[in-house]
Amino acid sequence: MKEIGNLGEALVARWLELQDYQILKQNWRCRWGEIDLIAREPKTSAIAFVEVKTRSRSNWDEDGLLAVDVRKQQKIIQTASLFLTQHPQLAESPCRFDVASVSYKLLGESADCSDLKIQQITRLQLGQEIALQQYRLTIENYLLSAFDLS
Repeated sequence: MKEIGNLGEALVARWLELQDYQILKQNWRCRWGEIDLIAREPKTSAIAFVEVKTRSRSNWDEDGLLAVDVRKQQKIIQTASLFLTQHPQLAESPCRFDVASVSYKLLGESADCSDLKIQQITRLQLGQEIALQQYRLTIENYLLSAFDLS
């Protein structure tokens, strides 16, 4: 399952890059938790702390959105605070907490698996299927400011 989660995160990172975001960190960890992606938005220079949830198409938790409950939000906020403490040059930037949901489908054994690499993707839209390794992945939703500090 870690492999598919990593693919989902890489796909969202590429989608952000194609929208001129600067990826600052991927899988940033500290004692309180992990933030999947930390990116700078080009227009406002806001720092986006992005939680990526990758789920099969027949999932039970609304594409992973139910997994970003209050406890998970608090861990992300605490982790983001430590990140900003360790990167004081970013501490004055506006910040937000985004959530991306990615769905996947395992391709059949006889399927022609793609050799496409993430960096080879030059166009990517929400809802577009991309074949990577033995999966078809789709960024279903990208929720800007999905939760806040309150």
